[in-house]
Amino acid sequence: MESFSATDIIKILKEKNITYFSLSDFGRLFSIKNQNTLYKKIQRLEKENLVKKLIKGKYLFLLSPENDYLTANFLCQPSYISLETALSFYAVITGFPHKITSLTIKKSRTFRISPKDFVYSHINRDLYWGYEKNDEFLIADKEKAFLDYLYFFSKGLRSFHADEFDFSGLNFKKLHTYEKRFSSSKLSHLIKNIL
Repeated sequence: MESFSATDIIKILKEKNITYFSLSDFGRLFSIKNQNTLYKKIQRLEKENLVKKLIKGKYLFLLSPENDYLTANFLCQPSYISLETALSFYAVITGFPHKITSLTIKKSRTFRISPKDFVYSHINRDLYWGYEKNDEFLIADKEKAFLDYLYFFSKGLRSFHADEFDFSGLNFKKLHTYEKRFSSSKLSHLIKNIL
């Protein structure tokens, strides 16, 4: 195993454009097979304020630009940005939520990474679609984010106030096509009453 100095590690992470990495990614990248050695190397980098532990086994390289949406995608995989965060991103709702909301096929959970909460809501696998890559992160398109929101509202998991929404940017044809894929009479009834 080659021994890398902090300077070498910085250089390699920058060259490879790595902002987020798991413990196993780091081990592979620097050919460190021994877990004890791996933990010690990471701890040293943390003490030097070069990396920050986000959650168990997942880290942020502090000399790269951080992005909340990329962080959200990285913390829980698979996941995509949706609900309030996506609707705010597209200016469909006013204001910016203080938490980053995503959907996942895994169980619902929240990670607190000061000063933000990264909230993941479970959605069934058959409803896990309608997202795209924007820059480097996965985010629901406008219409899917809106339907995701209404779907959670129909289940009593969100509140809905029509005056907080700007529907003018939505593609209604796409919205109705997407709506059919939800196969929810409750959701269809809601949309009919709202739009």
